[in-house]
Amino acid sequence: MDRRSIIKHAGIAGVLAAGAAPAVHAQAAIRWRLTSSFPKALDTIHGAADVFAKKVNEMSGGKFSITVHAPGELVPAFGVVDAVQAGTVEAGHTAPYYYFGKDDTFALGTAIPFGLNSRQLTAWYYDGNGLKLFREFYNQYNIVNFPGGNTGAQMGGWFRKEVKTLADIKGLKMRVGGFAGKVMTRMGAVPQNIPGGEIYQALEKGTIDATEWIGPYDDEKLGFQKVAKNYYYPGWWEGGAQLDFYINKAAFNALSTENKAIVECAASHAHTTMQAMYDARNPAALKRLVAGGAKLLPFPKVVMDAAYKESMALYAELSASNPNWKKIYTDYSAFRKEQNLWFRFTEAQFDRYMQSAKL
Repeated sequence: MDRRSIIKHAGIAGVLAAGAAPAVHAQAAIRWRLTSSFPKALDTIHGAADVFAKKVNEMSGGKFSITVHAPGELVPAFGVVDAVQAGTVEAGHTAPYYYFGKDDTFALGTAIPFGLNSRQLTAWYYDGNGLKLFREFYNQYNIVNFPGGNTGAQMGGWFRKEVKTLADIKGLKMRVGGFAGKVMTRMGAVPQNIPGGEIYQALEKGTIDATEWIGPYDDEKLGFQKVAKNYYYPGWWEGGAQLDFYINKAAFNALSTENKAIVECAASHAHTTMQAMYDARNPAALKRLVAGGAKLLPFPKVVMDAAYKESMALYAELSASNPNWKKIYTDYSAFRKEQNLWFRFTEAQFDRYMQSAKL
């Protein structure tokens, strides 16, 4: 009986008996650790990392698992870039603008004052040059980045005293996210960069006079309304704040093509889910805050105008002094100009009508 006859008539038992067992290469399980900059209590912003990890696990059939760690469990809230760059962890979830101290260019990855809104930023990343430009920038930090959620336009924050004129900004000690502090400083404020889990205590103790975080759903959870009643809008420094998943370059390159695709798709899923959660949950939270005594107030136009002027002046200075900033901001600002032209005739007009209609 020849070899082909054994295979045909004896099946796998015959194959094994003939010493011709097929080669089986079991793929080793992949175990990653992801460190987050956000407290677990915030199921929206911290939750995006959980959504990402769960989807990676599901799509890989359990062969690729990622454990998510809150600030302090592995590294501090603002230690994500260093940890991912060094390979201390394989992945991180953070707001790029937290690291503007390394290079102001990081801020463009999250939000800059009077920048792109959420949809525009997503468009720039996925169909413009945003992702390409940032991949080049992050290469020097051994990082591969993926968009990891967006909060949408944020609120302007909680203030102990009302802001009526520019004089009310002078000397104001305010917790304000990262890069926006540069503009606030130029307006006379004293910005503070404090992790989310530590803001309430600082506001309660009077260490700061005001704070911004994100919006009603998260702000209610953090309890800011208990110690400051004046709730301002809009958050002109964050018209659409994007988070990123940072992946260690060596860890990502070691993945198979299939697993790289899984990471990319899981990140996109988390990106969409986070925005949806904020949009769905903020309205009810805002109603509860107002019912509880929060006083909704718009920033005076004089404050908005001064902030815009200082922002544009800052961007011009950075473009003249920082090649990394200039390269990305030049593309970013050109995209912003075109987007605002388009949105002026579509989104803005439609939204303005619907928000004044009696529903």
